[in-house]
Amino acid sequence: MLDVFAPIAAACDIRVEPGHRLPIAVVGAGAIVDVAHLPAYRQAGLTVRGLFDLDPERAHEVARRHGVPTVYGSLDELLADPGVRVLDIAVAPGAQPEIALRALEAGKHLLCQKPFVPDEPTGEKLIETAERLGLKIAVNQQLRYDEGIAAARAMVGAGWIGEPTAMTFTVDIATDWAPWPWLVRSERLEIMYHSIHYLDAVRSVLGDPETVFCAGGRTPGQLAAGETRTMSTLVFPGNARALVHATHENRTADPRATFRVDGSEGSIRGTLGLLYDYPRGRPDTAEVNSSSLPTDGWLPYPVTRRWIPDAFAGPMASLLSAVADGGEPFPSARDNLGTIRLVDRLYASMDSGHSMSME
Repeated sequence: MLDVFAPIAAACDIRVEPGHRLPIAVVGAGAIVDVAHLPAYRQAGLTVRGLFDLDPERAHEVARRHGVPTVYGSLDELLADPGVRVLDIAVAPGAQPEIALRALEAGKHLLCQKPFVPDEPTGEKLIETAERLGLKIAVNQQLRYDEGIAAARAMVGAGWIGEPTAMTFTVDIATDWAPWPWLVRSERLEIMYHSIHYLDAVRSVLGDPETVFCAGGRTPGQLAAGETRTMSTLVFPGNARALVHATHENRTADPRATFRVDGSEGSIRGTLGLLYDYPRGRPDTAEVNSSSLPTDGWLPYPVTRRWIPDAFAGPMASLLSAVADGGEPFPSARDNLGTIRLVDRLYASMDSGHSMSME
């Protein structure tokens, strides 16, 4: 049965071609850079030339741990380094647009984090600047490269479940927001910083919806200022629908993080292992039940990688490929504006209590 999955595994491959590898620098030395970005780049055979963080002690500590040779004394020093072609910006979202603009003006290709920008006009300005200067911007929506999600997208693309009719994410976990004070203070929280992963993954499989609705709320006694429970419904042209249901206030120690894609000729289902024991996690699962395959019942796909750190190599690999061949990264900044637009409409729906058109 493994031969059945050969084209799916090939579609999930995120290895970086040797000729595409360029020196990378990183802005930010926070926990996610430490446990995800740098380990993923090392596994992919990429060279991280240096990093910069506002906390020099933290920067030196992370650099030593991962064998990064240079710690820049300032952002200006990093941007002036002609040996750096590609910049991974991993800072709090409010600081990202200004750094991105300065980096583009310094001639760097960019990997930005999600959320890419606070609003569409800011995104358009960065995209127009990049296009004018002949530079590429990718966005680190790395759930697209989580092997279970990537396999599901490839199976849908191969027609294994016929016409897609529904996609769902159900996440019921306990999240401690305290390590991120800026998140604790944010009035926009769950959709903007967590479900944005699932919403972007849905877009990567089903495209852009026509109409959306979102109900969100808080839990009595929670620390965070923003919403921690949301239900988002997406209606697509034709017959497809999507539901993203996420809560971060699980009080009973029985976490759940599942996804499912249904179609006219079968279904795909799986789990996001990372969320069962964050940040260590456990292996993901994915399986398919298809009337077009030579098998009965559910057929497990052999997932070999994890969301953290493995999927974090995907957006960088895509950016490096786009720089090398002139194509567009997956997702590009332009593509990701669709996710930003979707998030904005979901908040508008949450605030108004009404469904919102995406037009």
